[in-house]
Amino acid sequence: QVQLVESGGGLVQAGGSLRLSCAASGSILSINDMGWYRQAPGKQRELVATSTNYAASVKGRFTISRDNLKNTVYLQMNSLKPEDTAVYYCSAISGYRRYWGQGTQVTVSS
Repeated sequence: QVQLVESGGGLVQAGGSLRLSCAASGSILSINDMGWYRQAPGKQRELVATSTNYAASVKGRFTISRDNLKNTVYLQMNSLKPEDTAVYYCSAISGYRRYWGQGTQVTVSS
């Protein structure tokens, strides 16, 4: 079992920055990859970033990083736009299972 806890969401003006954190616990040695997804109201959950891939809409603005000593993955979000408003979820893959965090709200005002 893997537990994921996100933090760092909030309200920011367009053009601003936020850094999301996701702390992993449990069977962390079994984690193959971690990433970030988001879901806006009325839309499907979509990929934001993994260790090897970024959504086209965030390339050049968002950066994913990982601190293995802290078992934490980060998402640095710069030049935020109103269309980035969503609930952001951390995800981890362990074996054939995908785990999700509870989500953190990011709201970007125009």
